[in-house]
Amino acid sequence: MKLPEAPISNPPQAYLDIILPLIGSARGFMENGESLVPVAFAGNLTTQKTMPVMMNARSDETKDESAAAIKHAAVLIEADFVFVVMEAWSLRPDKLHRYNEILDKYGSIGNSPYAIDVVTLSLETRHGMWLAQMPIKPKGHSKKKRTFGQPEFRFFTEAKGRFVDLLPAKDGGAQILH
Repeated sequence: MKLPEAPISNPPQAYLDIILPLIGSARGFMENGESLVPVAFAGNLTTQKTMPVMMNARSDETKDESAAAIKHAAVLIEADFVFVVMEAWSLRPDKLHRYNEILDKYGSIGNSPYAIDVVTLSLETRHGMWLAQMPIKPKGHSKKKRTFGQPEFRFFTEAKGRFVDLLPAKDGGAQILH
C-alpha cells in the first residue's frame, strides 16, 4: 500500500526561525565527524524558549521513556511545538513500493540490503506535522565526516506513532499564525 504523497510545504516562519539553527547544528556535528544523537526540542513561541530532551532509541521501552520525557518537557514550558532530529534508516526510493514485502522478509528496514541512512526531522505543532527526510552522504572523501542536504518539509494533518501527540492540551484551541 502506498500512501498519498503530501505536498512540499515549509513550516511558518515563526517555527523556521527557531528550527533552522538547530538543523544547522545537527549538520555541523555530522560534518565534524560526530554522531547525531537523537534529540527533541520542546518549544514555546511566546517565550522563545526551547528545552532539549536527549532520546534513547535502543529498545521499545527506552523509546517509550523518551516519548514520556518529551511530553513532560512540553508540559513544563507550555510548548507550542516539538521538533525532533534523529538518524534513521529508510528504504531507497526505488524500493518504497516493496515496504511490506521487505518487512516480512527482513524484519526491519535496517536489516534489509535496501536501507539507507537518513536524517529525519519532524515538527509537531497544533496545526499539524511537518516532516523531512534527507539521505546522509559522505562529506568529501572522509570516512567519518558526513552531511545531509536542505530539508524539504511535507505537511501532514494526521500522523501516528510513539513520537506523535507530544504536545500538552491547550485551553482555547489552536492559535492562528500570521
